[in-house]
Amino acid sequence: MQFIQVSDWLLDIAFLLYVLSSIVFVIAMTGKNWAGRDPKQHEAKYGRIAYWLAVIGFIAQTGYVVTRWIGGGHSPTSNMFEFMAFLDFCIILAYLIIYRIYKLTVIGAFVLPLGVIMLAYSYVFPKDVTPLIPSLQSYWLHIHVTTAALGEGILAVGFAAGLMYLIRTVPQTVSTKSTKWLEVVLAVVLMLVGFIGMESTFARMDQKTVFEMNKETQNAMGQMEKAQAEYTMPALVAPADATIIKQGPMSPLFTAPTWMEGKDAARKLNTMLWSVLTGVVLYGVLRLIFRKRLGALIQPSVEGIEPELLDEISYRAISIGYPVFTLGALIFAMIWAQEAWGRFWGWDPKEVWALIVWLFYSAYLHLRLSRGWIGAKSAWMSVIGFVIILITLVVVNLVIAGLHSYAGV
Repeated sequence: MQFIQVSDWLLDIAFLLYVLSSIVFVIAMTGKNWAGRDPKQHEAKYGRIAYWLAVIGFIAQTGYVVTRWIGGGHSPTSNMFEFMAFLDFCIILAYLIIYRIYKLTVIGAFVLPLGVIMLAYSYVFPKDVTPLIPSLQSYWLHIHVTTAALGEGILAVGFAAGLMYLIRTVPQTVSTKSTKWLEVVLAVVLMLVGFIGMESTFARMDQKTVFEMNKETQNAMGQMEKAQAEYTMPALVAPADATIIKQGPMSPLFTAPTWMEGKDAARKLNTMLWSVLTGVVLYGVLRLIFRKRLGALIQPSVEGIEPELLDEISYRAISIGYPVFTLGALIFAMIWAQEAWGRFWGWDPKEVWALIVWLFYSAYLHLRLSRGWIGAKSAWMSVIGFVIILITLVVVNLVIAGLHSYAGV
């Protein structure tokens, strides 16, 4: 357990350093317009500080991966906490490599906050090291999950560069379809931020709502019992055919449909509803405070950056991340599925969404290489592709039950 405790400390240190790096990156990009500052010198100075904070944070997170692996006896990718922390590790690794190639400060201003969000998302899930279930007791755990996470981490850099391209090039003086869809993308990111904030806040308040299912089900020991569902966040939706045995801060507004079976289905729906609500509220508050679209608010920070360079970075990241993701999330996954479940493909929700991600990025590369989709079209596809990945990581894991539900909350 000593290694586990050390790994927790190292991850906390990495998280703090990533937050500081994100703040300094923002200062590097926004402070260059301050009066009396030489923009290039200011950006270079603070960009170097932010970069080295990220490097030190990455070293600390590497220590987390090593000590967690030793302490747990397997690669730290067996549950949602470990997977999201490792995905964040891969995102930062991909960023550090891209930065050494292009030396573009603004990349860090977008990628590091994304890394902070992903690592904060991991903290929502239980951090305990538990014994591997039978289907995970395989060396394919190390190969499949780590490779899939690495592919998604590289694709995240492509998303960040594509988002920067759109913020840089979409005119903000008039309201168009492009400005509206860009705001939708930023609102989706805020929904993830809102979910993390709500889950963390109510977990500390410990005001759970507990439901008992009226129908008895068979437990792992073969005995019949009434299952219970615990809500960390206030209950907007109650499970079908259930009774409240511990009242939380509010009463449910409605009951989940009967087709959402299982004690966790309604709780996961409740989580998603709060995510959407808090994201919308956050977006509305920011719009009221700054009195402009978020795209218009961020746009000055990317002025002076060549759009063609951002387009190139996005394409290169995706062209590298795509084959890595293909190996990890599809080929290695199917081999492992054959060993664990006796079939290569079973239409499990996580398998289906991995296929959707792969098909989308396949279309991206096809349209770019054969149809000449560069610039705005390419950037939109890179952004939409990673939004699909976010749906896979959040919605599929938290709402839809399947063979991969061991990775849920």
